Amino acid sequence: MLTLLDSQSHGRCQRREFLRIGSAAIGGLGLSHLLAAKADASLKRVLRDRSVVVLNLQGGPTQFETFDPKMTAPREVRSITGEVATAVPGVTFGGSFPKLASLADKIAVVRSYRHGISSHGPAAMHVMAGGNPTGAMMGALFSRVAGLTSPATGMPNNALVTSRAMGPQFKELYHNPGRVSQTGSLPGAYKPFDPSAGGEIIENMKLHVQGDRLGDRRALLAQVDRLRREADENESLELANRFEQQAFDVLIRGVSDAFDLSKEHPRTIDRYDTSEFSPTAAVQQRNSYAKQFSPVAVGKQMLLARRLCEAGCGFVTVTCGGWDMHGGGKEFTMADGLSSLTPAVDKAVSAFIEDVEAKGLSDKILLVITGEFGRTPRINKNGGRDHWGNLCTLAFVGGGLPMGQVIGRSDRTGSAPNSDPISSSNVLATVMNSLFDIGELRLLSGVPKDVERVITSGTPIRELT
Repeated sequence: MLTLLDSQSHGRCQRREFLRIGSAAIGGLGLSHLLAAKADASLKRVLRDRSVVVLNLQGGPTQFETFDPKMTAPREVRSITGEVATAVPGVTFGGSFPKLASLADKIAVVRSYRHGISSHGPAAMHVMAGGNPTGAMMGALFSRVAGLTSPATGMPNNALVTSRAMGPQFKELYHNPGRVSQTGSLPGAYKPFDPSAGGEIIENMKLHVQGDRLGDRRALLAQVDRLRREADENESLELANRFEQQAFDVLIRGVSDAFDLSKEHPRTIDRYDTSEFSPTAAVQQRNSYAKQFSPVAVGKQMLLARRLCEAGCGFVTVTCGGWDMHGGGKEFTMADGLSSLTPAVDKAVSAFIEDVEAKGLSDKILLVITGEFGRTPRINKNGGRDHWGNLCTLAFVGGGLPMGQVIGRSDRTGSAPNSDPISSSNVLATVMNSLFDIGELRLLSGVPKDVERVITSGTPIRELT
């Protein structure tokens, strides 16, 4: 958060006021040449009027108990939750995904995604960056071209929705935003907007002031402008003036309403509600990690993601922790974790799919489900699975892409791709082609060459083109 001091003085300071603003909401709205591109509408030809939501299952989701159950493999390999038939003939999902299985005709599952990294931090950042050489997460790349806020609505273009963003009652849940929000070689201003202060963010993004006082607030924004220019010596005076105006617009356009779930019908909120999936008392007593990995907020997180996309946000990352199920000691066993996590994701994501479709937004919102890596084919002696970068969980929903298919295949033990592997570069290209008209982007002036090269040079997943 950013605190600004407003002083009025007649020889001495008589009054001080503080205005708090979500830092990413005003934290730089693109370089001056990109703002100029927006002004002359050339950027509108580049953007496809589409949003991307990445559901990042932090810790490393098991491919077996999600989308590739391998029930013909030996017992120590196959899904411990069994399998369930899907709406696509001959395709099964893990047994805790019955709702998603019924919607499989609206999902494209990838069973041959591999990047080979089995260490949490490096793998998590690699996946969110699509392996690109700048090291910046995909949302940061998007906002580097599209700007940090939507010029139409003032909504941040890159947002991060963790469990803590849903309110103080979730502050004890697992929270590791650093692994999914890196900007690499891009300026730090391109980090995603993170409303992790919970309900406070709604108040902080509102302008509680009478109309005749707006001039004072403009004076405060001049101070924001000064701070911004001091923080980035490469910013021009033209940017400073535009930044002040756009930051002011963010404050008065009611952006905060998008963060207020009470605007939704109670029946909609109930459809997304995952509060019932807290680990049992017995599990929590035996396992000290269980409570912090409770998926009780993930439904609300997915609902908020949909609202942000509707309000103009181009890229939203939703996190759900607890998927690092090694088993033994104080760690989750597979049975502990999957008893709450998979049914919660099943309910939250199926509600999201049906909700987006009901609102006519299926072609305008692309959902990507993944995590930092997969899990080992064999269940270990502690009842868990270990890190495995050789085959990873990946699925797509919507975005106007061909759904109802399985892309690629794994070998008989779910150890490696048994078809041409899908790389992180392919995932990045698929996402960027969904967000941008690549041909128009090549013609857009002012985009840094390294960013342009990353966005335009990859090859999308062939089956999704």
